[in-house]
Amino acid sequence: MSGLLYRHDYNGIVPSKAFERQAESHLKRSMSIITGLLLAGGQARRMGGTDKGLLTLGSRPLAAWGLTRLQNQVGEVLISANRNHADYEKLGVRVIRDSVSGYAGPLAGLFAGLQEASSDWLLSAPCDSPLLANDYAERMYEAASSGQCDAVVAHDGRRLQPVFLLVNRRLQQSLGDFLARGERKIDLWLEEVSHERVDFSDHPDMFLNVNTPEELEEMEARVMGDSR
Repeated sequence: MSGLLYRHDYNGIVPSKAFERQAESHLKRSMSIITGLLLAGGQARRMGGTDKGLLTLGSRPLAAWGLTRLQNQVGEVLISANRNHADYEKLGVRVIRDSVSGYAGPLAGLFAGLQEASSDWLLSAPCDSPLLANDYAERMYEAASSGQCDAVVAHDGRRLQPVFLLVNRRLQQSLGDFLARGERKIDLWLEEVSHERVDFSDHPDMFLNVNTPEELEEMEARVMGDSR
C-alpha cells in the first residue's frame, strides 16, 4: 500500500481508523476509474487452435480465474474475444470483438477495449494467466497517478511483460494509427508513447501462462495445490 494511506510515527507505520477509511476511499476511487480487459482473442496455435480461455482449469474455464481477480480490483471488466462469444458471455461480463480484422494480436484487443471502456483507464491481462496479483490494479494505477505518463507496463524483474498494461483512453488515436500502419508489436508501440514500468518481481507467478497441453497440466497441479 502507498505510504499516503498510513500514519507514520517514530515506531514505524501504524494504520489508524481514519487512515483505513482513507485507504478504502482511495481504492474505491481507483477501481471506479479503471476498466479491466481480459484478452482472449488469440488463435492459440500451440494449443491446436483451441480457444484457450475456455479450457478447463480446476473445473472452471481458464478465463474465469483471471476474470475473478480482475473483478475484485476494477470497476468493470470486458472480455476481448473473436470467437465463442456465447460461451464467454456465460462468465457474466460484456464480451467485445476486435475492430481490426485478421487476428491482429493483443493490441487489436486493447484498441477495441479503449473504444468500449466506460472509464479513462484500461487495464489488460491475458486470459491464460490465472494467477494475477491481488494488488495488480492498485500498483499499476499508483504509477499512473503521477500524471507523467499515459501507459504503465508490468516488469517481471528481467523483462517487460507488455500484455499486462494500463493505458489511458487518450492513447486510442495513437494506437489506431499504429495498427492502421500494419504494426502489431506492443513493444514498438510503447516506444512511441510516454510510459512507466512497475516492478512485479515479487509476484513471478502472475506471469505464468498456458500455451501447451503440458503447461495446462502444470497449472492445474499448481492451482489445485494452492486451493487445498
